[in-house]
Amino acid sequence: MKYRKKPYPRNNDIAEAILEALWKYPLVKPIDFYEKIILILEEKGFYTGLVNRKRVWRVYENMVKRGNMPDYLMVVKDSEDELEV
Repeated sequence: MKYRKKPYPRNNDIAEAILEALWKYPLVKPIDFYEKIILILEEKGFYTGLVNRKRVWRVYENMVKRGNMPDYLMVVKDSEDELEV
């Protein structure tokens, strides 16, 4: 029996895990969000050793800014807010 290495998750795999996490855990707090994403990716058979918090939040932010989903966790700043002085 050959041992196969687990695949690394791509950004679209992380995006799918984000959507699944928001569906599975609708009351998740932002502080616990990363752990839920890692749990889902590991359940799907991915190697998560190189997936850090910054990458997960970058994928989340890009999904919100592209309009793929609303900001459920209310953590993404609007570009209009950043321009105000």
